[in-house]
Amino acid sequence: MTVTAPQSLFEKIWAQRRVEDLNADGSLALMHIDRVMLHERMGGVALRSLAERQLPVRNRQQVFATIDHIADTRPGRTEDTTLMPGGVDFIRVTRDESRKSGIHFFDINDPRQGIVHVISPEQGIVLPGITLVCPDSHTCTQGAFGALAWGIGSSEAEHALATRTLRVRKPRSMRVTFTGRLAQGVGAKDLALALIARHGADGAQRCVVEFDGPVIRDMSIEARQTICNMAVEFSAFTALIAPDEKVFSTLQGRPFAPSGAQWDEAMASWRNLKSDEGASFDVELHMDVSDLAPMVTWGTSPQHACGVDGVVPGATQSAERALAYMDVHPGDKLADMPIQAAFIGSCTNGRLSDLQAAADVLRGRRVAPHIRAICVPGSTSVKREAEALGLDHVFKDAGFEWRESGCSMCFFSGGESFGVAERVISTTNRNFEGRQGPQTRTHLASPVTVAASALSGHIADPRPFLRGEP
Repeated sequence: MTVTAPQSLFEKIWAQRRVEDLNADGSLALMHIDRVMLHERMGGVALRSLAERQLPVRNRQQVFATIDHIADTRPGRTEDTTLMPGGVDFIRVTRDESRKSGIHFFDINDPRQGIVHVISPEQGIVLPGITLVCPDSHTCTQGAFGALAWGIGSSEAEHALATRTLRVRKPRSMRVTFTGRLAQGVGAKDLALALIARHGADGAQRCVVEFDGPVIRDMSIEARQTICNMAVEFSAFTALIAPDEKVFSTLQGRPFAPSGAQWDEAMASWRNLKSDEGASFDVELHMDVSDLAPMVTWGTSPQHACGVDGVVPGATQSAERALAYMDVHPGDKLADMPIQAAFIGSCTNGRLSDLQAAADVLRGRRVAPHIRAICVPGSTSVKREAEALGLDHVFKDAGFEWRESGCSMCFFSGGESFGVAERVISTTNRNFEGRQGPQTRTHLASPVTVAASALSGHIADPRPFLRGEP
């Protein structure tokens, strides 16, 4: 009788999707790619390159493209409005090549349009156990559904489109187990920032990171997407969370998910997608989150973070440039720092639950004078659902701009940005120099912390607002 060694979730998916080993020790493999997602910054380029080489898309029914990265999010936008120089060409090429190739395409006025990692689960594109790639580093977001999903470059996108395969060097594995209980006002974004602050922005060592433990299992699906989204900022190859009933109920009935007998067959397979007891990992990390406070970054990396009620830590040689760029000093209280702008949105925190959490802080209150506050829903569907709940009125009454969906000012690419050297608190995922504008100083935080800070005019602890104190 053959005894099978316990396997991790990653090992199971790797074995199921491996076509063949390309070297003797199995460290390099040809992997089957189930689904490919594209956006206009890189997708149109890949599709046009294939067309010029007279190579068809291998399985067009499993390829999806959207307009999100450089689309204008201001009200009244048209199909071709963008503030990025040359951006219209990116949009038109993606539109033209998507239609010519026959792939699924969500244009700017399509009710399914939105940020690629937000619309994927909305449409049932991501599924447990599949491989999914996209030319975007935050593709790891979709590991929240138990899929092996990772970001690729444009040349790899071409190869995946033409062959449905990719050569992949097998990454090492890491399990991060969270225990304890999150306090009021503390969520998935705070958890991610705390993990990165403790172990460093290179802490994942390019491993496939499986998030586990009671804290993860208690999280909503959207919260799980937030922590998986931030895994790339931890230097992970990708992230995974074992799918459970929450995942299954979320995906059931979605347009591109299985249905009928195929759903039942899929479910029978998906229930085995979890790490076996006794499965081994190359690295194990444990973190008790019971005493975790809302987190805010003070520097130019997600690892430069501490509790909102803390102070900027003492300077190290590696942090000197970050301190200078951000114009902060060791011992400065984060909660005393004035801001000029606040941003809620992105593939990290632009989902309905994120907007609901921020609205709970904003309701009946008003943004501080001279603060520019912007909310950009992560998809047209999120925007529509939020408006049905009246959240748009909460944001607008509080003094926020209410936008169309897209990536917006998550990143600056020569288009719309915040002002020179402005201090911004943002729900996005990156805070390096110039990320949101020329010399813009970005502090990363959760939606409730951003909302509380917008009301206060400076970085603020959201917990008093949630208790109804201010």
